[in-house]
Amino acid sequence: MALQDLTPQLRTRLNRMERAVGWFILLATALLIFGFVYYLHNTAKRKGWFKKRVPYFTMIDRATGLRVGDPVMLMGFEVGQITDIKPMPPDYFDYSVYIEFEIKEPDYGYLWTEGSRAKVEADFLGKRVLEVTKGTGGHATYSFYPLHELTLIEAEQSSAEEKWLLAKDVYDESGTNLLVKALTPLKKETLARLRLLGVVKFPAFDEAEKRKAATAVWDDKEGSYVKFVPKPDPKANVYWLVADEAPAVTERLQKLVDVVEQALPNILSLTNQIARALSNSVNLTSNLNLVALNAQPASSNLAHLTAQLQGAGALGEWVLGTNGQRNLDSTLGNANHALANADTNLTLLTENLIRSLDNLAGITSNLNAQVQANTNLLGSISKTVVGADDFVQGLKRHWFLRSAFRNETNATPSAPVPVLSPKQRGLQ
Repeated sequence: MALQDLTPQLRTRLNRMERAVGWFILLATALLIFGFVYYLHNTAKRKGWFKKRVPYFTMIDRATGLRVGDPVMLMGFEVGQITDIKPMPPDYFDYSVYIEFEIKEPDYGYLWTEGSRAKVEADFLGKRVLEVTKGTGGHATYSFYPLHELTLIEAEQSSAEEKWLLAKDVYDESGTNLLVKALTPLKKETLARLRLLGVVKFPAFDEAEKRKAATAVWDDKEGSYVKFVPKPDPKANVYWLVADEAPAVTERLQKLVDVVEQALPNILSLTNQIARALSNSVNLTSNLNLVALNAQPASSNLAHLTAQLQGAGALGEWVLGTNGQRNLDSTLGNANHALANADTNLTLLTENLIRSLDNLAGITSNLNAQVQANTNLLGSISKTVVGADDFVQGLKRHWFLRSAFRNETNATPSAPVPVLSPKQRGLQ
């Protein structure tokens, strides 16, 4: 049915539906484009398409297991990829394969002129991986500051001395001692030193400006930075990382096979020696069997002798004889009886001694009780002793009994010291 045959109401509804479908298609197309752009952006960000890259190259003997697009590893991380693999010219005999690769930012900052190398290692399946190592010193392989050629007069006349960096190593006349290192700020002291060394013209970096792309690359032969020319320019200069190439798995297996082939004759001779040693062992065991058969009579005699030594007193009767054994038994019996009697007497003696000590303890305890009960007892005893002494001294002075004490000295006796009781000592 033609559109003009529709009623105005139907035409209005159809126009509205057409506009809605058009807006839906437009919105779906916009969402599709947005999703595709978002996917491309994330992919480029993940793969580093928007990051700066700097080229390097190395040379090895063979390209087995390496392909263009393979990742380049640094400290276990993927930092770039191989961009070119090609053979060297036929008249170049040092290396056979040229490999070029790119390192993305900021990982190229790990590569320095000292310590950084390209290593080609192989896994068990024969797949080889290109890996670069972290630098240990020297200079950065690439620079992003503008490179200029300055004369000593221009550097001295420059008002902004702090922005210039020396872009080369300056050695002494012998070329062995480094006097001024590259990337040293061109201050007045440095310029004066360069004048003394006779340096008139030198490359320098303008530190006030930093470019997004590499501007200079280090030249190991010149010992300075030179202007970087990127590819596809035929005059392009790329930094060379010396390679440490590990042999492929097939080469390793071939070397292993060669070693095994060389070792096989020695292994065969060793097996022959082992066979001879085993045959000698068999002969030795047969000889030992004969020795064991000959030793059987001696072992039976020894068993008979040991059987005779068994039983009560068998060894004693064999050594001492019959009479010696009897005398020894009687001597041991008398000694045992004497020891038993001595033990009994010693027991009685100790019992009597214990009783005597008990009686002495009773006497001393009674005496102590008497003294504790009568405190004047010691005073009385003391007086009695003093009186007896005075009586004896009077007898010594009597005319009738003086002759009885003629051997005594006529010195006047000292006054006796009275013996006092505890109560009297307390009163004094």
